Amino acid sequence: MSKSTGTPYLSMFFIAVIFLLAGLSLGYMLFQTNPSIPEKTTITASQNETEETIWTCSMHPNIRMPGPGRCPICAMELIPIVLDTANQEAQPSTLSLSKNAMALAEIETVPVEHRFVETVIRLFGKLQYDETRVKHISAWTSGRVDRMYVDYTGVPVRKGDHLVYLYSPDLLTAQEELLQTLKSTRRLQGSSSDIVREASVLNVQAAREKLRLLGLSETQLKRIEEERKVSDHLTIYSPVGGIVVEKWIAEGSYVETGKRIYTVADLSQLWLQLDAYESDLMWVRYGQPVHFETEAYPGEIFEGKVAFIAPVLNDNTRTVQVRVNVPNPDGRLKPGMFARAQIHVRIGADGSINAPDLSGKWMCPMHPEVLKDKPGTCDLCRMPLLSATQLGYVSEEEGKLKKPLVVPISAVLNTGKRAIVYRALPDVSGQFEAREVLLGPRAAEDYLVYAGLQEGDRVVRKGAFKIDSAMQIQAQPSMMQLADAEGANEEGLSKESLSSSHKSSSKPGLSDAETAHIDEILRQYFSLQQALSKDDLGKSQQLVKSMEEWLTGKWGTKEKHAQPMLWEKIQSDMREALGVLKEQKSIEDIRKGFALISDVLHEFLLKTGSANTAPVYRFQCPMAFNNRGAFWLQQSEQTENPYFGASMYRCGGRVNTITPKKEEEKEKRNYHPWRSIKSTKAVQRAKR
Repeated sequence: MSKSTGTPYLSMFFIAVIFLLAGLSLGYMLFQTNPSIPEKTTITASQNETEETIWTCSMHPNIRMPGPGRCPICAMELIPIVLDTANQEAQPSTLSLSKNAMALAEIETVPVEHRFVETVIRLFGKLQYDETRVKHISAWTSGRVDRMYVDYTGVPVRKGDHLVYLYSPDLLTAQEELLQTLKSTRRLQGSSSDIVREASVLNVQAAREKLRLLGLSETQLKRIEEERKVSDHLTIYSPVGGIVVEKWIAEGSYVETGKRIYTVADLSQLWLQLDAYESDLMWVRYGQPVHFETEAYPGEIFEGKVAFIAPVLNDNTRTVQVRVNVPNPDGRLKPGMFARAQIHVRIGADGSINAPDLSGKWMCPMHPEVLKDKPGTCDLCRMPLLSATQLGYVSEEEGKLKKPLVVPISAVLNTGKRAIVYRALPDVSGQFEAREVLLGPRAAEDYLVYAGLQEGDRVVRKGAFKIDSAMQIQAQPSMMQLADAEGANEEGLSKESLSSSHKSSSKPGLSDAETAHIDEILRQYFSLQQALSKDDLGKSQQLVKSMEEWLTGKWGTKEKHAQPMLWEKIQSDMREALGVLKEQKSIEDIRKGFALISDVLHEFLLKTGSANTAPVYRFQCPMAFNNRGAFWLQQSEQTENPYFGASMYRCGGRVNTITPKKEEEKEKRNYHPWRSIKSTKAVQRAKR
C-alpha cells in the first residue's frame, strides 16, 4: 500500500526538478545573448584608457585611494568611482554628464538675463483712528453741566453743532467785566488825554480775550455787547464733524477747567497700522500704494498710501511699523478691523525701485495723497513738495533705471558664507562648473546678482544639488569648498587641477586701479578723522575740499572696473555724502557729514575687503549726537574720537575689524579639511 502510493510522488518530484533545470538553462542563455540587459559592472584593467578608477568613502568624499580598503576616518568600506581623465584634464573642476545622465538627474538650465523683477511685500495690521482727525471736547472753564445735547456715544455731529449747556460763575464775572469796561470806554471817549483813551480800549480788548479763553465765540461776544445782558450759562459747540466715540461725564456733573467731556473722531479717513519685517524694509517707500482686504468685506480690495515708516525697530517682533493713510468716505471701514495688505514693488539694478506712475510727479512729505505734476506747495499743510526721485523712486523715463541681472532662487546653493551656482560650459555639452556669485536682495522667485555671472550664461535651475553632490563624491570643488587658484593645498590639489575662474574668496576681485583708489580715499578719510579728533576746523575743511575735488576729478575718469556695479554705487554714495559735507561750516556740522561717509566706506569695505596692508578698525561712540551714537573707521587700535575731539578723546570702543585682503586670501590658502587627519598613519600610507 505504501509502496504503490509513494511511486507517483517520486515521479512528480523528478519531473519538477527537470523543468527547473531547463528553465535555469534557458534564462542563462537569454541573459548571455540579449544585448539590452547590461552585465554587472566590474573594475578591470581592460577599461578605456581615458578612465581612471579611484576609491573613496561615501561619508567622506575627500578621501581618494588608488585601491580598495577602509576609510581612514570612519573605517567604512571604500567604494569605486570611475573618472573620465580625458575630460578632467581638459576641463578641471567641472562635472561631465551624458545626455542620459542629465535626463535621469532631471537637469534643467536657464539663461542669466537682465530684466525687471517684481516682488510682493505681504503685511498684516489693524485699522485705527486718524490721530489728526480726533478732537477732545473739554471744559474751558469750571462749572456745572446742566444739559448734554449728545447723551450717548456713536452720535454723528457736524462742525458747529451744540454739545453742552454749562453753568459757570466765572463766566458771569467775566461778562460783567466786559460790560463795565465798555461803559468806562464810552465815558472816556471825550477825554483830552490820549493815554487814558488808549488804556480804556486796551481794557475792553483784555475783557474780550478773557471771554474767548472761556470758550465764547465771536458771535456770542457780539450778542453780549449789543444786548448788554450777561448770561450765567455757556454753550459748547463741536469744533469738528465726526462721530462721538467717547462720553466722559454725565449730565449734572461738576467739571473743572480742562476736564474732558467728549471725544469726536472724523472717520472719513483712517490709519492702517502695518508691521513690516526687517528683511522687507528695503522695498518700502513713502508714498507707495498699498492694497488690502478685511474680513468684513472678503474679496473687496481697498487702497491707501504709505505715510510714515517708524524710525525704530521692535526688538521683540523684529518688525517696523508702517502707517498707511486710507480714505473712508462711505464709513464702511471701522477702526479695529484686521487687514491683510500687499505692496507691489518693481525692482531695478542695485535694488532701486521703479514707479512709472510717479514719473515726473511731486509729492507732499506730510500728505502722500497730494500729488502734482510740477513743484509747488501742499494744499493742506503748505509744505514744499518733493520730487519722486528725492523720495527714493527712479523712473525709466529719466534714464537712470537699469535692468538688474537675475537668476532663479532654485539655481542658488547658499551655504551662509557663500552662494554658488552651476554654470553650463558654453563650448562643451553636458559639462558644468561651480561659480561663486555675489547676490543682491531676493525678489519673489529671483535673486539679483551683483557679480560672478554675466548675461547669456546658462545656469542650472533644477538639479544643482545633485551636481554638487557628484562634485563632492569626486572630491572636486563644490559648495562646501570652492577651488583656490592662488596656490596649491597641502594634500595634492594643485593649481593645475583647479579652475582659475573660481576664487574661494567671498569678496569680488579688485583691479590695480580700484585698489589704488581705495588706498587714496582711505588715506584722505583717515587724515580727516585725525583732524576732527584734534578739533582742527581749518584742516578739516581743507581735507573735505580735497576729497571732493579728488572724487570728481580722478574718480570721474572713465576706467574699466572689475566690479562696475559696486564701483558705481560707492562713487554715487561718496558724492552724495561729500555733497552734504562740503556745505558745512562749523566743526559740529562737519562731524555729522563725517558719520555719513563712515557708514558708506564701511559698507563698501565689507564687500571688497581692505586694500591696505594693515587692518581697518571700526569704532563706535554711543554718546555722539545726543546719545544716538555714531561709528567711524581708523587705523589705530586705541580710540581717537572724531565726534568729541579733545573733550572726550578716548570715548568709544572697537566693534569689529576689517581684515586686509592679502591676509584674508592667505588664511583661505592655508585652510584644508584634511589638516585634522594629516598626522594619522592611514593618510601616510595613502600617500605612499
